[in-house]
Amino acid sequence: MKKILLLALVISMTNCKIESKKDNIVDANYQVEKDIEMYINLWDAFIYNRDTSVINSQYFTEDCIVVTAQGDIVGIEAVKEYYANYLNAFTEIEWEIKETFGQGNKLIKHYNFKGKHTGDFFGIPASGNYLDLSATTIVTMRDGRIAKEHDFYNMQAILDQLMKSKGDIVIDEQKSIN
Repeated sequence: MKKILLLALVISMTNCKIESKKDNIVDANYQVEKDIEMYINLWDAFIYNRDTSVINSQYFTEDCIVVTAQGDIVGIEAVKEYYANYLNAFTEIEWEIKETFGQGNKLIKHYNFKGKHTGDFFGIPASGNYLDLSATTIVTMRDGRIAKEHDFYNMQAILDQLMKSKGDIVIDEQKSIN
């Protein structure tokens, strides 16, 4: 009888652990979906409504970071100023998030940004040229807010489009594994 009770107790505890893990996975998936929805809505409002006020403490942590080749941009106001360069430098903007997915506290965004270069863009004077930028961003979320963004794009392609430069373009080659 003691063996049966012990076995029933072990099975019951195992089932509780399995149910607890399932609940944690469901909660984590729900949070990722919620983060993705907020993220897409935020950037759509920023770009299409030209609304810089969405870069605030509701959506970004106070110590948020944007990683750049020139150094990290830290804090909400600095991040807002950084991203405002896109709104101030381009008209005729077309914006599309091609794909967004996530796991844990990370989101990955693949996007396309197009616009006519009509204003200063990080020190590059208006050229009237069109930019067609495809890029990927790795986003770190904390408590449902953006804590860090790191964009990956081809800077030479941007310079070539805006300035019609003649510099070498480095193209990453994917090599197959045989």
